[in-house]
Amino acid sequence: MDVAMEQEHDVAANDFAAWAEARIASLLRFGYLVTGSQQAAEEAVQAALVRACERWGRISRTQDPDQYVRRMVVNGHVSAWRSSRRRESPVAEVRGTVAADPADTVARSDAVWRMCSGLPTQQRAAVVLRFYEDLDYPEIAAILDVAEPTVRSHVHRALAALRRELASQHAGEEEE
Repeated sequence: MDVAMEQEHDVAANDFAAWAEARIASLLRFGYLVTGSQQAAEEAVQAALVRACERWGRISRTQDPDQYVRRMVVNGHVSAWRSSRRRESPVAEVRGTVAADPADTVARSDAVWRMCSGLPTQQRAAVVLRFYEDLDYPEIAAILDVAEPTVRSHVHRALAALRRELASQHAGEEEE
């Protein structure tokens, strides 16, 4: 009986390793967009994967293991942020004129994501899940473990904050 349990554990470990290897890049990108920091993303994803490995037998039987682990990443980041009670709010600088150059498009996109890093954690997570992961509101609500109207409110408030930030930057550019 011990041999059978050991073999079952080995199969689950191999299954998890294959799953994690296939998704690590996507999870790290997601983690970066949620946390706003490469280091914090790596820590959140690593912690989530450790917990997922320990519980893989149960997680692998869920309807969507990817969603479950993304939720673990978000929850881990929120918990770490709450325990540290410190927060960085980088200031985005967007200068110059808008050009058709692809490098400018990438720079603008990068500036928007930097502005997103200044949003409250739940708002940033909702925006990332909505516009980067292209999830609908019920899926986001499940990942963040909040009601769907709360998700809509987070996205609405985040977009309003981003509009205000862009408008203030645009006004600052016109004064120069």
